[in-house]
Amino acid sequence: MIFSSPDPAADPYFARALLGLQRSAYALEAELIGDDWIPPLQQDAVGLTAWRGHWITAWDGTDLVGAIAWDECREVVDIEKVMVSPQATRRGIASELLGQVIARSAGRQVVVATGRDNAPAVSLYCKPASPRRATSRCLRASG
Repeated sequence: MIFSSPDPAADPYFARALLGLQRSAYALEAELIGDDWIPPLQQDAVGLTAWRGHWITAWDGTDLVGAIAWDECREVVDIEKVMVSPQATRRGIASELLGQVIARSAGRQVVVATGRDNAPAVSLYCKPASPRRATSRCLRASG
C-alpha cells in the first residue's frame, strides 16, 4: 500500500479517480443506512476540487483504494470523509488512514461523523481500548 497526499485541484486525473472512489464508497454507505441523501453523493467535480482541506490517499499499485479528508484548526481535527473502494474493504485501509490523521493531530481532539446505521464505520470509530475519541452526529435520520 502506498500513501500520498495529492491535491485534487492540481491534478485532473486524480480528481476524476477521487470522485469515482467517493461515489462508489458513499453509494455503499447509502445502501447500508437505507438513505441516499449523503452530501458526498451530491458533490460534483467542481465541489470536490474547490474544497481546500487535507487529503491522504491509499493506492494499491495504480488503483486508488482509499482516501481520508480533514480540516483542522488550532484545537480540533475534523475528519470530513473516509472512503474505501467497495472492492478493497476489510483490508484495514480505513483504519490505517484514520491512524495517519490521528498521528498528525498533535494531541488535538479528532472528530468524525457517520450515519448511525453505518455499522462498519461506527465500529471503526468506537473501537474499545483505542486512543480514538469519536463524536457521532447524524446529518439526516435514516428511514
